[in-house]
Amino acid sequence: MTTVTLVQGDITRQSADAVVNAANSSLLGGGGVDGAIHRRGGPAILAECRALRASRYGRGLPTGQAVATTAGELDARWVIHTVGPVFSPTEDRSALLASCYRESLRVAGELGARTVAFPAISTGVYRWPMEDAARIAVGTVRAARTTAVEEVRFVLFDERAYAAFAAQPR
Repeated sequence: MTTVTLVQGDITRQSADAVVNAANSSLLGGGGVDGAIHRRGGPAILAECRALRASRYGRGLPTGQAVATTAGELDARWVIHTVGPVFSPTEDRSALLASCYRESLRVAGELGARTVAFPAISTGVYRWPMEDAARIAVGTVRAARTTAVEEVRFVLFDERAYAAFAAQPR
C-alpha cells in the first residue's frame, strides 16, 4: 500500500527516488517548478530532455503523459516530467490532470522508484484551482495500482496549497 504524505517546502530540496516535474511540452525548462528543477538539477537534465526531443518527442511531450530523465544535481535518481493541462472554465480537462499523476506513477514503477515527490501540477501558471487540483491529485494517487512505489509525497510550496491537500482524505 502506498503511503501519501504532505510536505510544505521546495520540491528541489526533497530527497526521493523520483521528483516529478510539472513540465511544459517542450521539455526545455520554463518557469515555476519546471524552471526550479532545471536550475537546481543542472545541465544534465536539459541534455537528456534535448535528446528526448530529438528522438521520441519531436513535437513535445503530450499533455497527460510522463517521461523520465536523470535528476542531475538533485537529491534523487530521476526526474519524471509530466505536462499538466491548462485549466479551462468551459472544458473539463480533469482526466488529463489525473493522467499526469497516473502516468508519472507508472513511469516511477517501471523505474523501480520507491519514493516519489509530486508538486501540485497545473496550479501555477496553468491556473488550475488549488482545491480541485488537490482532490484530483490525491484521489488519483489513492486509486493508482503501483507495486514499487511505497511513498508518494506531495510537496506544496505554500500554506494555501498545503491546506488544500491536507483537506483531502488520504
